[in-house]
Amino acid sequence: MTKKVLIIEDAKHVVMMLESRLRANGYEVISAYDGQQGLERAQKEKPDLIIMDIMLPKLTGDEVCKKLKQNKELATIPIIVLTALARRQDIKLAEQLGVDAYITKPFMPDVLLSKIGELIGKNS
Repeated sequence: MTKKVLIIEDAKHVVMMLESRLRANGYEVISAYDGQQGLERAQKEKPDLIIMDIMLPKLTGDEVCKKLKQNKELATIPIIVLTALARRQDIKLAEQLGVDAYITKPFMPDVLLSKIGELIGKNS
């Protein structure tokens, strides 16, 4: 069964690169360009995994994460934060919010794909 990944990222070039790499590896991809849209897509689509930035318009990644974890239907979806924020306090806050992985930009796509495989398994 194809795994569904939601990308919540406001930088279109990052979204395009992620979509391309994920689709090439057999994942179904849904994208959102702000936190509010991302939360709505998560509620509607129920993805297997969410990749999101922290610095997002409308709702920040922290706010989206809190809302996801408060929703019983969405609370168990693994979340990978993909962000330029590399301060210890940002990483600690993400951990407190229940994020499953924290990857800083710039990043190696293979590292991200490996982490996705660890969290939800690889597509067959």
